[in-house]
Amino acid sequence: LLNATLVIPEIQESTRSKQISYKFKSFAYLYDEEQFIASLKNDVNIVKSLPEHLKAARRSNEFPIFKPKNSASPNFYIKEILPNLKKAKVVGLIITEGGCLQSILPPSMSEFQRLRCRVAFHALQFRSEIQTLGRQMVERLRAWGQPFLSYHPGLVRDTLAYHGCAELFQDVHTELIQYRRAQMIRQEIISDELNVDSHVQRENGSCPLMPEEVGLLLRAMGYPSKTILYLAGSQTFGGQRLLIPLRAMFANLVDRTSLCSKTELSDLVGPETPLPSDIFQLPRPKSESEIKEEWSRAGPRPRPLPPPPERRIYPHEKEGWYGWITETDKEPNPSPRDLRMQAHRLLWDALDYIISVEADAFFPGFNNDGSGWPDFSGLVMGQRLYERASSRTYRPDRKTIAALFDITRGNMYHPKHDWTLSVKEHLNKSLSEEGLIRQSLLSKPNSFLSHPLPECSCRISSLELTKQTEGKDGRVLYGDEHECPIWMQSAEAVGVRNDGVESAEDDNDVVEQQERNGPDFTTSLTSPIDHDEEWDPND
Repeated sequence: LLNATLVIPEIQESTRSKQISYKFKSFAYLYDEEQFIASLKNDVNIVKSLPEHLKAARRSNEFPIFKPKNSASPNFYIKEILPNLKKAKVVGLIITEGGCLQSILPPSMSEFQRLRCRVAFHALQFRSEIQTLGRQMVERLRAWGQPFLSYHPGLVRDTLAYHGCAELFQDVHTELIQYRRAQMIRQEIISDELNVDSHVQRENGSCPLMPEEVGLLLRAMGYPSKTILYLAGSQTFGGQRLLIPLRAMFANLVDRTSLCSKTELSDLVGPETPLPSDIFQLPRPKSESEIKEEWSRAGPRPRPLPPPPERRIYPHEKEGWYGWITETDKEPNPSPRDLRMQAHRLLWDALDYIISVEADAFFPGFNNDGSGWPDFSGLVMGQRLYERASSRTYRPDRKTIAALFDITRGNMYHPKHDWTLSVKEHLNKSLSEEGLIRQSLLSKPNSFLSHPLPECSCRISSLELTKQTEGKDGRVLYGDEHECPIWMQSAEAVGVRNDGVESAEDDNDVVEQQERNGPDFTTSLTSPIDHDEEWDPND
């Protein structure tokens, strides 16, 4: 759009200041630089760094810096950034909201949308070590001889604070969410009150589904206790305690630590400079002379007895990242170890992303939250839709699910048969065209990549035009695909096209045909769940 040269971006969490391995630069810590440059050579000129005569000017911050919002329009770049670019020759963009251009562009800019597809699904490839380990993890899951489901809880502190879901947690986690929410109010990220009713937020669908609730939903769908569940996400706010009910229902709940050895994970991270040990040190004991001096300065007698000595603080009480909240009202700056762990989480999320895209089924705990921030589940659902529109991707309506759980809150583990049927009906609809349309209407205005149809698909000339489906706002949800370029219509490309990028309507037909004529994912694992009200789920 600006006719500018792009310098390879830096990822905030993976710069050298975050203590990452000296083996990598920022972008190459996660992605394949050469693939990125080669894939976009016909679209954008990309260089690995600024010319030498401009590096000094960058270090002294002589270039204008912009922080565009994820809703910025093309006019913002033409009118605000382009004049500065022509004048200074270099401008910097700091992307803080997961995007820098509005999701839906006018029809005249359809080629820019297709460029987004090429960047997201072809140019941005994880570096080879991540892809290799990710494929090995998928093979280890397949070696069990049955399909597996990937589940991402979506329990992130910032998102929970944004929506006011603190009361759904307990003890220190509630305080941590409220502290972060107060920060957001001061930074004018949100304009709501500090204290909100979390249960009302949950009923509105603004809070995530808890792991226990997801386990009950999957069991209502007929997934047996031996189903393999892969837990995606580099961290789950609330800790392992929240996962106890889910593990009780599904014993084969695994994550990256279950599938990879410590050596494999450390090799992925690369050689790192050792950090100083962060072990808590007890205060130095006072000498006898210091005690006597304090006693003499204590004032006239009679004096109260001195307070008892402070209780010893043991190391296990200080190791948690939340330990500060018991001693101070201000959150300390991240330690070098914390910064390094933030960089590591990028790698763990990359592994989980690969597995979630390849999974036989995917269940999001929290997506379409409306904050406008990028969310893991939304990106996975968009990639699965792009690669295999017929893949089994659940798109639950959290507001409907909350209402269903309110009906049976007192008897969640022994629900009535009609409740089970209601859950199955809702989740089956979320797999179908109805769920696809709802996903598009809710998520695409905030994130183009969460529903990349029809812009990221094309039609080979030998296929008939698919039925065009429009939303309430008149926007095309799928169908009306452009004809594929000639170079894609070779025999090999047609084979790939038929396997992975069929139209959404055709893929829904495939799902329906499988459900009628052959075993689907759940029926291949378990017998039907048509039991009476007295059925014991533990049998």
